[in-house]
Amino acid sequence: MALQILTLVAVSGLVAATSVSHVSFSFGNNAPITYEVRPDSSHASPYPPPKPKHRKPTPPPKYAKPSTTTTAPKYESPTPRTYPTTAPPSHSAYTPPELTYPPTTATPAPTYPPTTTPAQTTTPEQTYAPTTTTTTTTKAPVYHLQPAYLPRPSYHLRPSYHPRPAPSYHPAPSYSLPKVPSCVELTNATWCLEDEEYPEYEIKHAIQYHLDNFNLLYADVADLDAEKSVDVPDAVEEETYLCPSETSYIRPLRAQNTDGIWRIVINDIKVHYKTFTQTTRIEECLTAGEECPKVPMCYESKCLQKSAYHRFLVYDPYDLYFPFAIETFKLPASCACLLGGYTIDH
Repeated sequence: MALQILTLVAVSGLVAATSVSHVSFSFGNNAPITYEVRPDSSHASPYPPPKPKHRKPTPPPKYAKPSTTTTAPKYESPTPRTYPTTAPPSHSAYTPPELTYPPTTATPAPTYPPTTTPAQTTTPEQTYAPTTTTTTTTKAPVYHLQPAYLPRPSYHLRPSYHPRPAPSYHPAPSYSLPKVPSCVELTNATWCLEDEEYPEYEIKHAIQYHLDNFNLLYADVADLDAEKSVDVPDAVEEETYLCPSETSYIRPLRAQNTDGIWRIVINDIKVHYKTFTQTTRIEECLTAGEECPKVPMCYESKCLQKSAYHRFLVYDPYDLYFPFAIETFKLPASCACLLGGYTIDH
């Protein structure tokens, strides 16, 4: 390849020096190379240069198409292998060689020289000179006389304790409230709005001890507090009411239940920044048993006191397990006019 390039360069220089305008080179691989030189106008030929001849490209080589049907290769069947039928050689049993040991020579017993006992030497007996003993008399120690102690004090005899007598317990008190409290001794009412013997401290202590169960009971009666829902007439002249009455809202401290037993009602008790109250509405007839006003004399009439049942949360000081309960009380509720038969006098 390098030689071809050098030849091309040399010929190109030669052509440039002459008046040749067109030169073709051809190497061994049949690939033509055209080189065109344009000399000066003074040496230009009057004829146009010939057109270069282009050779047709060589077609690609044609290969034979592989056949679609292929025959399976044929393999030679293996020849069966034959093994010798001779029995294996028999081996004789292994017999270890006998071991030979060198003869043992008896060693002679050692000889010891005879033992010589040394001659006994007698030592002369020692003679002791008589010893002279000197006795020295020592004076007996002089002990001081023991001090004269005072006689032991004569202790008094232990007192004879008398056996303690068995305690005489008083009979158990009858846990029952008084039949009629002192606050209603001078009246015939079945409730009490003021009570000097009201056990406020005991009630507070019991509420704090049984606070959870007490709140459950109080929630049952808290919604029963009455509110003013009826306007009360101020005078009897109003014709709306046949019998005069007096309406009020009370918070009783003691009241008589439907069994005739006086109970302590929980009212105005302040525990844990909360005041527990029970309010109810009552209406008392002012002329109970008398004739109804504004009713003609031909009619038999009478003012009648009507009552209603109320539920209050009460305190029982003698119930040590749980001193609170809800009981029923009968209180005046309204005043009605009862009319009798019609009579005509001639």
